[in-house]
Amino acid sequence: MILGIDVGGTHTDAVLIDRFAVFKKAKVLTDERNLLNSLLAVTKALVDESTVDHLERVVLSTTISTNAIVQNKVDRVGMLVVNGPGLAPGLYDVHQDTYFMSGYINHRGMEIAGIDRMEAKRMRNRFRSEGIRNVGIVGKFSTRNPRQEIELQEIVHDQLLHVSLGHRMSGHLNFPRRIATTYLNESIWNLYQRFVQEVLHFVHTRGINVPIYILKADGGTFDISQSVEFPVQTILSGPAASIMGILTTAGCTCDAIALDIGGTTTDIAMFADGVPLFEPFGVTIEGHKTLIRGLRTRSIGVGGDSVVRFREGNLSIGPEREGPAAAFGGPFPTPTDAMIVLGMTGIGDPYKAAAAITPLADALHCTVAEASRAIFQEICNMITRHVRNFIEEINNQPVYTIHEMLDEKRLNPRHLYVVGGPAGFLAHELGRLLDCDAHVPVHAEAANAIGAALARTTAEMTLLADTEKQILTIGEEGYQTAIQPSFTMEDAIRIGSEKLKEKVLKMGAAEEDLEIDVVEAQEFNMVREFYTTGKNIRVKVQIKPGCISDLKKGSTPCR
Repeated sequence: MILGIDVGGTHTDAVLIDRFAVFKKAKVLTDERNLLNSLLAVTKALVDESTVDHLERVVLSTTISTNAIVQNKVDRVGMLVVNGPGLAPGLYDVHQDTYFMSGYINHRGMEIAGIDRMEAKRMRNRFRSEGIRNVGIVGKFSTRNPRQEIELQEIVHDQLLHVSLGHRMSGHLNFPRRIATTYLNESIWNLYQRFVQEVLHFVHTRGINVPIYILKADGGTFDISQSVEFPVQTILSGPAASIMGILTTAGCTCDAIALDIGGTTTDIAMFADGVPLFEPFGVTIEGHKTLIRGLRTRSIGVGGDSVVRFREGNLSIGPEREGPAAAFGGPFPTPTDAMIVLGMTGIGDPYKAAAAITPLADALHCTVAEASRAIFQEICNMITRHVRNFIEEINNQPVYTIHEMLDEKRLNPRHLYVVGGPAGFLAHELGRLLDCDAHVPVHAEAANAIGAALARTTAEMTLLADTEKQILTIGEEGYQTAIQPSFTMEDAIRIGSEKLKEKVLKMGAAEEDLEIDVVEAQEFNMVREFYTTGKNIRVKVQIKPGCISDLKKGSTPCR
């Protein structure tokens, strides 16, 4: 059995999957002040003494990292950047606590200028005096030689809570993106490690003794204890869960739109020929361009519990959520209240819903039913506008999927898959507006939890071989070893595949789920005084995102 849990901003959903079929599912309100309460409540409904011994693994997805960044509830981070010659410091993504340090490793991994240890000690003392306890350290070419990042860490780590090193975040050379990724990783480290402690305490409390995983932005999982060092990998975990959920339940084989409509936000994703789109160079969040590979999504502040207001003669929905719908005792009218008034659902108190919408009806000079219809239509119109803009943006750029780049591909979706609590109420109208056949996949209300439960473990690794220096470097692992001058591209691919397999097996992957893909392979001759002196070989390998298995696929067409 597999327990999948999605900790959302409004609800925490969970499913218990037995023999790749949904055995049980549950939903509770998320207690943002005490996530442990939500985890205990939702698990209590699914796991008892008769099932706990049959669990094989637990997988979670969460919005905690994303929400902290979006709401700017992050820690202050001191950034030490070893930039060397080249671009002016002002052109990098920096903030008030970023300091540019002496020292330089060149593009071949050779140390040209050493670290000034006294300068580093002055920065350590400055951080202490200003109360900064989280630090990120990034060198321009640290992925080719991490020595100076490690040296700086050894000097400044005393009395700090944690340090993130740029070469551990990614093997990519993109320096500005590596700075942003390292900063974000450190800014949410405290919050995330407390979340992990709560999860592990919850597991102990429930007597669960199986591997625990967390979902990443690329739709893959990794061991939750290992994830503490890399919380930035869990940004956009929630949207990734919904995409994987649709992938496992809908049976999509064509261009399609995927929507996950929750209480707080709506997540938009696209499928090209049945395969989710991908951000190969790194996702962007709140203007920070990162090196975190992820599924391509767009989140908007419109959901079933978004506040509805009358502003400047028009209805305004979201992006705020101020508690539940009025029908459940909330302080403001919401789209959920409108759907209750219209008789689309029998949940909640219809009298409270109608009472909350009455002031809006008065402002619109119409009946409560007409105002409710206008609210319903407006939320559909808003989602439709964002979807169309997203499609246009994608069609103006190269299209990448989790498997490959599709040359000259233009999305032309004719199918719409909608999951989330309000899916069944909104799908038909959204399909009409988008000129698509609308479908609600099986178990749509728990798609995120299903997607998390069935996602496979993923990872990537970048190798750089310099046959002149006779050194092989794996930047993300901080690994270097000697090689022979006769080292070849085939050797690099073989070693990369072996090392990646070792890594993901330690992360908890099953060997039968490993699909290793070579996503980059480049080889350059190095010439000195008109003679070839060696080769520079670069190889990147990955485990393809995907699912360990599909549920019995199907959907309910919306007529």
